[in-house]
Amino acid sequence: MIRVSIERNQDGKIDAFSMEGHADFAPHGQDLVCAGASAVAFGAVNAIDAVCQVQLDVEMANDGGFLRCGVPNEIGNQAYENVQLLLEGMVVSLQTIEEQYGEYITIHG
Repeated sequence: MIRVSIERNQDGKIDAFSMEGHADFAPHGQDLVCAGASAVAFGAVNAIDAVCQVQLDVEMANDGGFLRCGVPNEIGNQAYENVQLLLEGMVVSLQTIEEQYGEYITIHG
């Protein structure tokens, strides 16, 4: 199962997110749940870099079963709000996958 954790601060803003595990929906290379969740997460990270010019603090495991991204503290207000908007869009997209494939992916936070 893929476990997604959204870490929010006291204002409800996203400080970080992590995704770990494997969906095991289908064999490696054919797993649509894994591919969808990965595309959503990496798409958000890449959009934040390209659109907001903000590089998240990224940790990954070599086997592809772990991703953690944190929002840096030292960014301007407009960039921060744009990062939050893209991250909230990522959460909605992941929740959409969870609605259809809840036995393979779960989201907390």
